[in-house]
Amino acid sequence: MRALSAFRRIRAAVGLLSGAVLVPVLAACGGSSGTSVSPTPSATGSGNPPAAHLTVLAAASLTDVFKTAGATYEEEHPGTKVAFSFAGSQELAAQVEQGVPADALVTADTRTMDDLKDETNAPVVIAKNRLVIATAPGNPHKIGSLKDLANPKLQVVLAAPEVPVGRYSQQILDRQGITVKPVSQETNVRAVLSKVELGEADAGLVYKTDAAAAKGKVDAVEIPDDQNAIASYPAATLKATKKAASADAFVKWLSSPEAQKILRQAGFQKP
Repeated sequence: MRALSAFRRIRAAVGLLSGAVLVPVLAACGGSSGTSVSPTPSATGSGNPPAAHLTVLAAASLTDVFKTAGATYEEEHPGTKVAFSFAGSQELAAQVEQGVPADALVTADTRTMDDLKDETNAPVVIAKNRLVIATAPGNPHKIGSLKDLANPKLQVVLAAPEVPVGRYSQQILDRQGITVKPVSQETNVRAVLSKVELGEADAGLVYKTDAAAAKGKVDAVEIPDDQNAIASYPAATLKATKKAASADAFVKWLSSPEAQKILRQAGFQKP
């Protein structure tokens, strides 16, 4: 009888111990009362895009302004990093067609973007630009208009015709009936600008914003509106991106008041 009584006391103690272990476990699971523990809100649930490392292919003429815009975007979206790859729009198109990993694309013309419609989502124009004649500081050759570029004594550099700025340049020259024999045809607008900066050319046709970014290194001769061309900059996410929500958020941000202010300050025109 004493052995049986001792056994019962041991079994009761084990029961109490098991109950003590089960209570916190059941509480953590919500118990049997039907109540549940509320989940911790996620970053994406708050309406903000998930943090991501984005790669954006962008036209060379956006080099300076996008560095500023990217830094601002990263400050506003902790954890997100934006890396840019700058080149001529035709080079960017080739990269997209070759499947180079990237999340968004911004070109300096709508034609290039339209040609990539199978690779991109719907684009939106975020800015516009115009051309100017870049000369050495002080404009030593006294270039005053497009017709002066036809002077055979001048060394003029243009972008290649397959480059947006090169195509715009040829369009405005053709409309004025001006024939220019460039000493070189470059792969992007920054290469044209560099030739003038280094004294390897007397003049070149570049975007107004590029000349402004090189203030002090080149002078800019304005081209009248009726002789000029307007460059449009469309932005779009790439269908191949694996970070669609974050890429879409960045592209949409480029049209926001803050991003547009940065673009205006750099000399870009409203979309």
